[in-house]
Amino acid sequence: MDTILKFFLPIYLVMYFAIALFWRSFVVWKTTGVKPYMFEKTDSVHDFVGRLFRITLLTCAIVVGVYSFWTNGYQYLTPIPWLKHSLLVYLGLGLLIGSFLWTFIAQAQMGNSWRIGIDVNHKTVLVQTGIFQLSRNPIFLGMRLTLLGLFFILPNAITFAIVVVGDMLIQIQVRLEEEFLAKTHGELYQKYCEKTRRWI
Repeated sequence: MDTILKFFLPIYLVMYFAIALFWRSFVVWKTTGVKPYMFEKTDSVHDFVGRLFRITLLTCAIVVGVYSFWTNGYQYLTPIPWLKHSLLVYLGLGLLIGSFLWTFIAQAQMGNSWRIGIDVNHKTVLVQTGIFQLSRNPIFLGMRLTLLGLFFILPNAITFAIVVVGDMLIQIQVRLEEEFLAKTHGELYQKYCEKTRRWI
């Protein structure tokens, strides 16, 4: 199984970053002329969270790289042996694949409303159909499941920290975005919140 994972995980990460971050952003940019990446270099909470989350994603890539290409170096990530179990590995794989598909569908359903961060300059349509009938934040939910899946497959001190820190950053960003959406869409967003849960 380790041999398969050493091939699967780097390929998965490349596909995840390509589809979840770059592809939809490129489509929106080409369709609307709006660059969907909204994080800047200011000292605001919004941009600070964005910087920390980029570090979190980079750390995920480093962990996978060490595991796949530097076998002897993996010990320095402080593995947790008692969590290394085939059932958790399969559960982790299920979470990775499921969250990838879930995120891809949610992004497609967002259409031109897709943004990475808060867009204060362009009012977007409030998407309430498809997966967004089940969750107000399906893409963030998919990201949480992805981080958890990676931890189940590679249980070590670094992936544990990634799950904890990543989840805190997502929780903060979600609340920033929900506050913005409430101001932007008013009663429409309030009614949406009343019928649809934050996560699922």
